[in-house]
Parts: sequence; C-alpha cells; structure tokens
Amino acid sequence: MQVVGTGDFVHPAWLKELQERLEPAEAGFFKLKPDYDREARKGLPLACRGDVRFILSCEISNIYKRLDKVRKVHNVIFAPSFAAAERIQSRLSSIGNIHSDGRPILGLDSHDLLEIVLESDPFSYLVPAHIWTPWFSVFGSQSGFDHIEDCFGDLTKHVFALETGLSSDPPMNWRLGQLDSFALVSNSDAHSAAKLGRESTIYNTDFSYQGIYRALAGSHQDGLEGTVEFFPEEGKYHYDGHRLCRKRMHPKETKQADGVCPVCGKPVTVGVMSRVEDLADFPEGRKSPRWRPYHSLIPLAEIIGEAKDVAPGSQTVQKIFMDILGRLGNEMYVLREAPLKDIEKIGGSLLAECVRRVRSGTVSIAAGYDGEYGTISLLSQKERDGQDNQMTLF
Repeated sequence: MQVVGTGDFVHPAWLKELQERLEPAEAGFFKLKPDYDREARKGLPLACRGDVRFILSCEISNIYKRLDKVRKVHNVIFAPSFAAAERIQSRLSSIGNIHSDGRPILGLDSHDLLEIVLESDPFSYLVPAHIWTPWFSVFGSQSGFDHIEDCFGDLTKHVFALETGLSSDPPMNWRLGQLDSFALVSNSDAHSAAKLGRESTIYNTDFSYQGIYRALAGSHQDGLEGTVEFFPEEGKYHYDGHRLCRKRMHPKETKQADGVCPVCGKPVTVGVMSRVEDLADFPEGRKSPRWRPYHSLIPLAEIIGEAKDVAPGSQTVQKIFMDILGRLGNEMYVLREAPLKDIEKIGGSLLAECVRRVRSGTVSIAAGYDGEYGTISLLSQKERDGQDNQMTLF
C-alpha cells in the first residue's frame, strides 16, 4: 500500500494531530515528518518498509428526510490540502456536532454536503460509501434510494466514483446500467489498523492526489487499473437474515417467507445480494463498458488461522504472519505472487494450499448477514488433521 486515507479530518483534535505529524509530499499527498517516520518504521520487517503517502479523507453520516422518507447515507470526502479540509470543517461545524465522533452524524442532505465539498476546492470530491450496506448507504435497503440522481439531484454529474463495499464485488455492480458511467473503487473501510488494505484500489497514474482524481473523474478513467476485493460473501450484509435468531437467508428464502424471519416473525434485514437483484437491469455475467479487473483475496492472518485451526488474532498466527512478512515480503505480494513453495517452507503445506485455493477462488463461505461477517472454510477437518497425505500443490 502506497497511499492511505487519513480518515476523520473533520474532527478538530484529529485534524490538529494530522497537521502536527504530516508534511507535504507529492502534490496533494502528505508524508510523516522525519521523527514520526523513523518511529513508525521501528519493528517493521525490512521487506515491508516503503514510502507511504497520506490523502486527507473523512467519512460523514448523513441522516435527513428526502422524497418523504428518512435517508441514512454515508459519504467519504477527500481534500487536496489542509486549507480545503479546514473550509469543509468550518462549514460542517456550523451545522452539527463534529467533536463527539470521528465520523460525525449530521442532519445534512447528501446533496448539500456535496455542494460544501465542491466549494472547498476544485479538486475536493465526494464518493458515496459502501453503496449497498442496508442501513447507511445510497442504495441501502432500509434507508437508501433507487437511483443516484434521487440522492444528489442536479449535482449528480459531480459524483464520478462509487465505493462498492465489502459485501459486493464488481460483477454484482455491473448488473446495473445506471452505474456504467461511474468508476468503481474499493476501500478497506478500516476501523482498526489490522483491517487496512483488506480492500483497495489499484492505480497506474501520476503519483499525486491529482493523478488519482484524474483517473477517477476522466471520461475514460485512464489510470484506474482495478481493485482488490473481499469475497463478497464474507461481508457483513451479503445475505438477508436476522442476527438475533441466528437465521441466515438466501434472497429466495426471503421472498418465500415474505421478508419475515421464520423464527421470531419480525422483518429480516435485507442484504446486498437481494438489493442488487431488485435494482439490476442485466443478468449475472454482464460486464460494464468500463469494467476493470479485480482480485478477490482473504487477509493473510485469516488464511493462517484457517490452516492452523486457531483464531486469526492468536499468538500462533501472529508469529507465522510476521515470519512470512520478514522472509517473503509484504502481505499483498504474499497473497498474490509469492511462490507457493516459499510459503510452504515457512508455514507448511496446508497454508500453501490455502493460499492456492484463495488465488483460484476455491473458497467456501457461509455468507455474512445482518451485521455478521461470513465464515470462511478452505480446508476440511481431515486435511487439517493430516489424514490426506496425497494433497498436491498445483
């Protein structure tokens, strides 16, 4: 990862810390000041050390009434300078409380937020966040819209990118003709450091804020190479269901049950798969005219945990994880390119086989629903127990 969003720049204390610890780098990018950079590099494996740049970003929770319904939409905003960030912060501070949460909750229409962003700087922009999440997104089944234009009105032309979220992947989004003109991006939506990079966007453009901006906003999206994705089934809202009743439901089951949980009789949370099906105007398998390649991955710690049959956060996993990074390279390289024989030498044959299966898409996942992440299965218990000694690595 070469570029990471700062998050939360609207929060006064966090913006102050960003200003204290960052300094300008390439146009619109920032880097850690030397003292902080040296401190950050301590303990990092040599193979993982590199120059990281930061882009000023923030997520806003917009809750408001439009078209006779309460809407709840999360939007991510980007700014090319501290001056632009301060202008946005100043405007939002007059609207609601920006001190209590890094992601402020504002009674502000998404259209009006976009207007504030556009007025802050010609290169500031807004991306609707995780657009299919049921409760807080532009297409959410509980409080969203059926069309982007219904959300942003006359300013829709200034929205040029959409974040697809953990519970959907590009092929699901390609089924909607109304999304053909938008760049589809993937961000990690990380609320903790370990989640950084679980989804990301790949660029081949000028190494600058403006380079990314042009890749997304340009008519041909030149420089936008593709995305790294969760398997969408692993996302928290892929299927429908009711978490309290431990009831996971395929969209077909939901329709058969008239949208009601068969355990308690209450309405289920309609997930991303159902919502895409409701709004899609093309069958599965269709590609958007501006489609880009994508790579579905599972975080390395989760794969190690699966191979060793222990929790991803365990000491066993962390030891192997750091050993692999130190000897082979960064996590993205290990997941996508490292020779399987090298992975086997460090983590064993089961781990190498798990990585192979992820690369080939041979993954079994009990789909996530109603806020519960999907459960990954890459190996049978027989394979973990070493009873299948004829396993071959292809």
